[in-house]
Amino acid sequence: MAEEYYKAAALADLEQGKLHAVEVDGEPICLVKLEDGIFAFTDNCTHISGPLNEGDFDGCTVTCPWHLAQFDVRTGEVKRGPARENLYTYPVKVENETVYVALPPA
Repeated sequence: MAEEYYKAAALADLEQGKLHAVEVDGEPICLVKLEDGIFAFTDNCTHISGPLNEGDFDGCTVTCPWHLAQFDVRTGEVKRGPARENLYTYPVKVENETVYVALPPA
């Protein structure tokens, strides 16, 4: 079954290296534009659902503002606890200056 993409943001709304929170079909998602592409990941920390869009961002690492868990935004990999579970990352595509993300099947 082909992935279904949903409109997430206008490309012009994304600033290089800045976290951008969106809701796509009820899912809280955080977008970030880096030199090597646009990445999308769940906006809730896997530790206790802290809002990652409010955390610090450096290079390709987001730090949860609640308990300082760190994740690689490109892969979702945990870089530092207390989180033990990786972030869910979403496929991204850009068409006609619009950013789309694919949600997992229901």
